[in-house]
Amino acid sequence: MHDSPMPCPRDVPYRVDIPHGGREAFEHLVDLGALDVEILHDGTVAAVLPDHTHAEQIARIVGRAFSISTAVPRDAGSVWLLSPRPIRAGGLQIVPAHMGAEAGALRLTDSGAFGTGLHPTTALCLEALAGIVANDRPDAVLDVGTGSGVLALAALMLGVPRALGIDIEDEALRVAGDNARLNGLDDRFQAMKGAVSTITTSWPLILANVLAAPLIEMAPALVRCVGHAGQIVLSGIPTSVEADVDQAYRRMGMQHVRSLSRGGWIALVLRASW
Repeated sequence: MHDSPMPCPRDVPYRVDIPHGGREAFEHLVDLGALDVEILHDGTVAAVLPDHTHAEQIARIVGRAFSISTAVPRDAGSVWLLSPRPIRAGGLQIVPAHMGAEAGALRLTDSGAFGTGLHPTTALCLEALAGIVANDRPDAVLDVGTGSGVLALAALMLGVPRALGIDIEDEALRVAGDNARLNGLDDRFQAMKGAVSTITTSWPLILANVLAAPLIEMAPALVRCVGHAGQIVLSGIPTSVEADVDQAYRRMGMQHVRSLSRGGWIALVLRASW
């Protein structure tokens, strides 16, 4: 019943296209646990399905011809969507560069660099960032592991005067620079290659959306960069290890301000005690 150029991939989600599938096929794919599904302009129903869903299951429930192809991951492989889409997080609209956008929206190129706003860890950072900017008005932000530059650029859009994004990946720095130019923010944004240990200046606000283990490992270097009463937003933390990350920073004099959670992920906001 299916016309597939390839078998269902193992261990990664894959894409299914059902020509003229209609609403019924749409609902069937939702029932099968589709990670994303939409009806395209030509009436094709497209979906991203998890690898444990087999072609035979699709054929049985859909009852018509379909094709299987490789799905394209987003946010460095952590999010599976059919195509980029606008989202709103932290009071900002984030829009793919090829789409029309309202004034004040942050536009991002479609790239392999992490940071589209789609992953819960990025959304949590943006929420925390919006609150800090509104209440404390920091005059600069350091974005560690900047990726696409989304957090640093969001800070600039929210009114922070200047931002430095650091990353160890050349491609991330290129993408972040492109996004800064796309939004007319390149005069206030600087991208620099290196780890946080290379930073010798202090900052009123530091953002680090990486992973729990690197956050713990870089705690001494990160805390050294925090200025008087400065704050750190840490994200990329699974709920199960929140206490471990929190303790690593409290040991160095950081005080817990708040925790934010979404989809099994945590973001921590911490303030310097000095």
